[in-house]
Amino acid sequence: QGMITGSRWWIAWREFGRISRQRHSKALALISEIKMTAMGNFDPRQLRNVLGRFFTGVTVVTAVDATGKALGVTANSFTSVSLDPPLILWNQAVASPSHPVFRETERFAINILAEDQVSVSRRFSRPSPDRFEGLAVTHGLGGVALIDGCCAVLECRKVATHAGGDHVVFIGQVERVSSNDRRPLIFGDGKYLSARPFELVA
Repeated sequence: QGMITGSRWWIAWREFGRISRQRHSKALALISEIKMTAMGNFDPRQLRNVLGRFFTGVTVVTAVDATGKALGVTANSFTSVSLDPPLILWNQAVASPSHPVFRETERFAINILAEDQVSVSRRFSRPSPDRFEGLAVTHGLGGVALIDGCCAVLECRKVATHAGGDHVVFIGQVERVSSNDRRPLIFGDGKYLSARPFELVA
């Protein structure tokens, strides 16, 4: 055994490149096969309708960009991950205009909307030069905007990012929370709804 020098190094590097290209080609072929198999069973609209049957709360995720400008986006992909350590996640489409900022930022806040904040949800789900104009906010950790009137807020430090198809999953460690007795806003089947307790009959 010894060091690889001269032509032997070039041959070894060429062979490594050949193997890498083969693996890459096989991986692309497998992904294509999986996509073709999946989409052969249902179309994207059908999948969207099925997922819409899972009713969720509504959040606005807020952050600040490198210049200190506030930004936010409506999301119902929020969920808990762990209590110890305290972790949550949400995901965002890679094609979203705000994705580059959320990809690079170190902090974000999850603003869980109350049932009277449908207008806030719509505000942050539509294009606008300044979604915060005229909106009452306070500033939390790292200067991230916290929307007044929400039923709960979680201030988070981003600890991991994972690619998932045409979306990216952001995992945050919760560093501060607040909540109140306001009813949460609910979304499902393409509609906003109110949460009400289910009265069990004895």
